Amino acid sequence: MESEMGEAPILEIEGLSISFFTRLREIPAVMDFSCTVQPGEAMGLVGESGCGKSTVALAVMRYLGGNGRITAGTVKYRGRDMAEMSEAELRQIRGRDIAMIYQEPMASLNPAMKVGRQLMEVPILHDGATKAEARARALEVVRDVKLPDPERILEAYPHQLSGGQQQRIVIAMALMANPSLLILDEPTTALDVTVEAAVVELVKDLRVKYGTSILFISHNLGLVLETCDRLCVMYSGEAVETGEIGEVFDRMRHPYTQALFRSIPLPGADKHAKPLVAIPGNFPLPHERPPGCNFGPRCDYFVAGRCDAGKMTMTDLPGAGRHQTRCLRHGEIDWERQEIGAVETESAEPGKVVLKMDDLRKYYEVSSSSLLKGGETRVVKANESLSFEARESETLAIVGESGCGKSTFAKVLMGLETATNGEILLDGQAIGDTPIEARDTQTVADVQMVFQNPFDTLNPSMTVGRQIIRALEIFGIGDSEAEREARMLELLDLVKLPREFAGRMPRQLSGGQKQRVGIARAFAGDARIVVADEPVSALDVSVQAAVADLLMEIQRDKKTTLLFISHDLSIVRYLSDRVMVMYLGHVVEIGDTAEVFSPPYHPYTEALLSAVPIADTRVEKKHIVLEGDVPSAMSPPPGCPFQTRCRWKSDVPGSLCETEVPEMQSFGPDGAHQIKCHLTREILERMEPVISLAEAD
Repeated sequence: MESEMGEAPILEIEGLSISFFTRLREIPAVMDFSCTVQPGEAMGLVGESGCGKSTVALAVMRYLGGNGRITAGTVKYRGRDMAEMSEAELRQIRGRDIAMIYQEPMASLNPAMKVGRQLMEVPILHDGATKAEARARALEVVRDVKLPDPERILEAYPHQLSGGQQQRIVIAMALMANPSLLILDEPTTALDVTVEAAVVELVKDLRVKYGTSILFISHNLGLVLETCDRLCVMYSGEAVETGEIGEVFDRMRHPYTQALFRSIPLPGADKHAKPLVAIPGNFPLPHERPPGCNFGPRCDYFVAGRCDAGKMTMTDLPGAGRHQTRCLRHGEIDWERQEIGAVETESAEPGKVVLKMDDLRKYYEVSSSSLLKGGETRVVKANESLSFEARESETLAIVGESGCGKSTFAKVLMGLETATNGEILLDGQAIGDTPIEARDTQTVADVQMVFQNPFDTLNPSMTVGRQIIRALEIFGIGDSEAEREARMLELLDLVKLPREFAGRMPRQLSGGQKQRVGIARAFAGDARIVVADEPVSALDVSVQAAVADLLMEIQRDKKTTLLFISHDLSIVRYLSDRVMVMYLGHVVEIGDTAEVFSPPYHPYTEALLSAVPIADTRVEKKHIVLEGDVPSAMSPPPGCPFQTRCRWKSDVPGSLCETEVPEMQSFGPDGAHQIKCHLTREILERMEPVISLAEAD
């Protein structure tokens, strides 16, 4: 890597403007964008959906399609303008010198071709390698990306691998030709937080080994902090701030960068004393951008006549690190004034127990061959002895990796599945054995759900108002159409949507607005319990804050019990009163949020906390990367469900972890903090904090 110092930049983008041309108009997607990636450097590109991050990456690869065109500026690779390269030269560079890794791994893998053959194609096509040489290289790279049993992996088809393994294969494919520049476009968005941590660690290791430069596109500021040397913040097609990562994080000099940080739950944020601040207004459409500063209509520091007077340019800031901002008021703003607690809210005291689960089990019988009927049947233990209580006005977060049983338990609670064993009591009445079609209208209205993806839950051919009225009809609310229409408008007020949205179609709404419609439907029948299944994970960080605080506000008003299913422990720490950690169908830890986020921990909780990327340079974390994947619920390991991945296993004498399921141990003055682990109380209580601040707040 040292030998490359002093060379020309690997990637040099200067004054880049990109437009897409439709029959109606030219749509400018990127304007006056400049960015440089030095040899061995990692550059992060962050911003909301639609800001132009991926368009920049596609312009580098020359993948803009038939209607996309570079209208100004240059993209240079190792000093050569890529616009002057022939198609043959570009084909040689793509995949060999510049490789791109996409968000969805299966979009890059051929489902009908074995993994080994797909990997071998790269050196055969680009370097003229023999099959034997290509296979040897494939084995080497599969080992580099830390996949178990490389020989078996090469003989597998993509569908036989987990999501994390598929993404590692895509990274391996990108590394097969030892590229100089690796472009990663949201490579971990679809992965569990523990798998994400392992993939990020892998990228950092490979960057050192191969000396590869990286352009890392993400909306996750914590991930960028852990991965990158420099950062470029984009808003509405423009770079608004760029500089060294620590400089931008600690000395931000653009109002949009500041607004992004105010809308994410960093340590110290509190839903009552220090709530998140959502960015007001909406992201401008490309053909409706305001004059002057694109961020002006949403900016706290906007001055009419100055900020909207003319084109904004990037300005150099004093100090090291090539720090620049696209804000003409950067020298007048008091950047130290960071209060994010403009409105204090009263915390609602949890009331009586509304929901009780006692030894809930949910098993599925599946045939060993789904193609051939008959034969051996096997049991999938999706939920194993779940026991907990949830109270009125309380937020109970349920966290864990994919396959831990979170969504299965939600389906049983909703009546979409029935329990195999155990009880679910709603206000003392058993509902676990009653499917939704047999439940009375009141019970259906009392237990509602807000889903992860707002795009999939709305009928595209029905107006927003009609969809809410339909829910009111199902719940038997209102004696006439006029009453239901009045109630529908009140629900739009409740979720802070303009009443004129009643006549809009879902396609006319943004993702955050669609999620608000989903919340309005869930609360149409004054639900007692709302199961929120990853309700903000599909939304931009600036919209997440607004939706999360909306849920909290409605909960305080309606005294709703909120079951918040999530893998994002930052938002869990901010929103929840209590946390339940699940692993392979078991509850392995439960307690008040403050107790779960500080030792003693279950070893799995400890690993989850270590995996959370936090966008704060003061935060110091213990480094714990989980090895291996979550075992299959069809053949769970004997004994403790976590024993195959536990780093503390050697501290338990004998083979106890491998033969017996541990009992719950109680901690704290009231014994409400419970951990299911064979480690002795003394060892658990000696655990050190995973997350700490380098300096006091």
